[in-house]
Amino acid sequence: MPDVRLASPQGRWILFTTVLGSGMALLDSTVVNVALPHIGEDFDADLAALQWTVNAYLVTLAGLILLGGALGDRYGRRRVFVVGVLWFATASLLCGIAPNEYVLIAARALQGAGGALLTPGSLALIQASFHPDDRGRAVGLWSGFGGIGAAVGPFLGGWLVDGPGWRWVFLINVPLALLCAPVAVRHVPESSGARAEGHFDVLGAALGAIALALVTYALIGAGDGSPLVVVSAVAGLAAAVAFVRVEKRRPDPMMPLEIFASRQFSAVNGVTLCVYAAFGGFFFLAALQLQVVVGWSALAAGTALLPTTVLMLLLSARSGELADRIGPRLPLTVGPLLAAAGMLLMLRVGPDASYATDVLPALLVLGLGMVTLVAPLTASVLASVDTARAGLASGVNNAAARAAGLLAVAALPLLAGMGPESFRQPARFDAAFDRAMLLCAGILVIGAVLAAATVRRPEPGCRRPECRTHGSVAVPPLEADPRRGSSIA
Repeated sequence: MPDVRLASPQGRWILFTTVLGSGMALLDSTVVNVALPHIGEDFDADLAALQWTVNAYLVTLAGLILLGGALGDRYGRRRVFVVGVLWFATASLLCGIAPNEYVLIAARALQGAGGALLTPGSLALIQASFHPDDRGRAVGLWSGFGGIGAAVGPFLGGWLVDGPGWRWVFLINVPLALLCAPVAVRHVPESSGARAEGHFDVLGAALGAIALALVTYALIGAGDGSPLVVVSAVAGLAAAVAFVRVEKRRPDPMMPLEIFASRQFSAVNGVTLCVYAAFGGFFFLAALQLQVVVGWSALAAGTALLPTTVLMLLLSARSGELADRIGPRLPLTVGPLLAAAGMLLMLRVGPDASYATDVLPALLVLGLGMVTLVAPLTASVLASVDTARAGLASGVNNAAARAAGLLAVAALPLLAGMGPESFRQPARFDAAFDRAMLLCAGILVIGAVLAAATVRRPEPGCRRPECRTHGSVAVPPLEADPRRGSSIA
């Protein structure tokens, strides 16, 4: 049984290194959007290259995050976490010195693979190391400090972009990793899962990542009308079908399909797809809108987006407590509707927009919607399956949220009519941004209707999430399997 106490020096070191490791990946997900206009200008890249700068990372992260947790269970969570930190830092260095957009995109894909190793491992180390009496508080501190990192991210990203340059958005990860890895090796005890045997579902992970990559390529390139786009779409769908068939037949699949036999679990993941598709598309396009159309600096644009994260950091725990009392159905219905209203308010954000009267009201309403829905969403996922599958349920939900954001970044510019050079043409981008906000609002309304129709109050005594303070705007928090100490199965 783990026996490290939170108040001990070792306990503080464990918390420090896990927060620092997961914070690198979280920071990276919040700062890159702010840097996109400068990346496009430096490389003379089109909008598709900027989409791939975001999506190359998400493809490998979403496709491999379940496998990353399983590797930690087999080979040791500390070992895999340290490998992930160093991998992520090496890929970040490649991003920072990339001579063109093609090298940057390839390095971003490598970054995602490193993130898939370190992200689940950070929480798994806390679960496996701390005494049960301290574990809940340790998870709460890990989640809270992660929220602070998410709040700092856009401001730090804007400062780096306007100061030393966009490359430092990636290079800053290198010294953080060089600090994190030795601390983990020295102070974090090694642990492994109870099921450290059997075969890895490498084929399933590969098929999932390939399907996401090919469908993303088809969506981003659809405006060209190239035969290669059609081939990619067909191949992507074929890979998705093959993934389902492999997962159905394997004795130890990465994602057991029988978990979707729970109607509640399937319904809540449907809501997840809707809300995180809208959020992913919004934060990708909003950072561009504030710089390309409104004319703000990267620092001003990054700082402008802070209210949503701050609201989540301050109020998400209370939202979870409220949902415990009244049930998740109402928050999961009202939350997306509030977020949709916030995106409709973004239609007022155009040339010469005022932060106080145009941008801030929209972000406050959007943030309140996110606060209302995120904690109940996580709780509903965990409540919809047996306690023994809590880690798997959380991992699947986390991967679904990332995949939703990935597909939104790929599809929204196409559906909104953004051309390859639109981010260099403020008037055209502004008009397309308005259409995109209408689409995002519509997706959120669909999520609200789905929640109202399908989500039910969980049974008494169901498991509640330990990550109650949540500051990320990109994905729901990972939750650990209470029996095995891993964040995913």
